[in-house]
Amino acid sequence: MSSLVEISCVVNGTPTRLAVPPETSALALLRDHLGLSGTKYGCGEGECGACTILVDGVSVNSCLMFAVDFDGRTVTTIEGLAVDRASDPLRQAFVEKGGVQCGFCTPGMVVQSRHVLDKHPNAGPDEVKRGLEGNLCRCTGYKKIVEAVITAAAAQSAAE
Repeated sequence: MSSLVEISCVVNGTPTRLAVPPETSALALLRDHLGLSGTKYGCGEGECGACTILVDGVSVNSCLMFAVDFDGRTVTTIEGLAVDRASDPLRQAFVEKGGVQCGFCTPGMVVQSRHVLDKHPNAGPDEVKRGLEGNLCRCTGYKKIVEAVITAAAAQSAAE
């Protein structure tokens, strides 16, 4: 039996302290320990992007990160973006442009799109496509997702 490691982090704006086995993945911590099931388990190998989260503002595949690496950091999941007013145009654009179909990739896609827009507020098609390269979608063919992110970028710029 492994010993537990105490970690302290901020998850979706809430200071969080807990003890986890050192081998616990960040994805398992979010889903199984914190009940944040919006972050999806896809491939478990960092290839699909379904488990994308933001750690200190940088997108990461939570399946490839250990929970203990959250210690002292700020973590944002899809649930955290749901209460973030800056993400409203992004979520709205995904719905309006048809960027949501089966919904499995959507949480990771939205989190990665938020990261793209944070880095490139006026993102064009090439920046969006490049920024979403690590997130797979089997339903939409990406066109509607790219349109949604570009629409959100325009809405975001108009609001500023």
